[in-house]
Amino acid sequence: MRLFLIPALLLAGPVLANPAIAQDRVLTVYASDYVASEWGPGPAIEEGFEAICDCDLQFVTGDILPRILMEGEGTQADIVFGLNTDMTARARASGLFAPHGQDTSDMSLPVAWEDDVFLPYNWGETAFVYDTTRLDSPPASFAELLDAPDDLRIVIQDPRSSVSGLALLLWVKQVYGEDAPEAWAKLAPKILTVTRGWSESYGMFTDGEADMVLSYTTSPAYHIAAEDDLTKVAAIFPEGHYFMAELAAQLAGTDQPELAQAFMDWILTPEFQATIPLANWSLPAKLPQADWPQVMRDLPRPATTLFYDEDQAEALRQPALDEWQRALR
Repeated sequence: MRLFLIPALLLAGPVLANPAIAQDRVLTVYASDYVASEWGPGPAIEEGFEAICDCDLQFVTGDILPRILMEGEGTQADIVFGLNTDMTARARASGLFAPHGQDTSDMSLPVAWEDDVFLPYNWGETAFVYDTTRLDSPPASFAELLDAPDDLRIVIQDPRSSVSGLALLLWVKQVYGEDAPEAWAKLAPKILTVTRGWSESYGMFTDGEADMVLSYTTSPAYHIAAEDDLTKVAAIFPEGHYFMAELAAQLAGTDQPELAQAFMDWILTPEFQATIPLANWSLPAKLPQADWPQVMRDLPRPATTLFYDEDQAEALRQPALDEWQRALR
């Protein structure tokens, strides 16, 4: 699931622009880099929204939250697309965002969603993915992972630059609590390397350099659907898996309030949600399971969902990071 990767900021300006639309009908969407790539959901999102808005949707890609916080009220963004559940406390504290105006009482999420500012459009859970041709006896639990031989090669992402890396810190904290430092001490010898982002880690894994990679429970769906490859599997742990959702929000200071609201209204429609599973390789935030592609319905699902709300996640972020850094020195 590539949706949760947030690489370095690109300053090249908008992409996917349509010059045929009048410039006074431009909706500027700050998004993660993957969104506007040819394999991301951006092209379908742009095409779908422009068909109903008589406007030009322009993606500006990069590291969303740092850029928004740096620009403040002077930002050119009308919408941010790609925040996640462990960032919202910092984003909300900025005061830059407006209510989304959507009914979230009937979402297809494993947790209740009552946030009136940040609107989920997809979700998934962190997981360690392995290749059945290279790992005969994968760990069947988090405990087995920690107790595995130290020659097991795992690649993870840096929690200071990657949302999936941060999710791993919170996952370990959820499972092990005060014993998290001991858990990291056991895991550290098996960590081959720590990459800045998800794509670097996953590339090492698919190139055969690692036995397991920190990714998502939905990651195997890409290999199954796009490559007819059944060898990539997410290890499902009985201790539970950490929930993450990607979120959109509209800027309170947008100079296109009607367009911004129209985009937020569109996110939970069946038309938008249907683009998520096979473009974001994640689960749609508001689409009945019966309407998911078969490849998503067939994936094994964790029995237990783990989650911190934004206040808990923000309070734990620095202590969990300190524990991780001490273990990996």
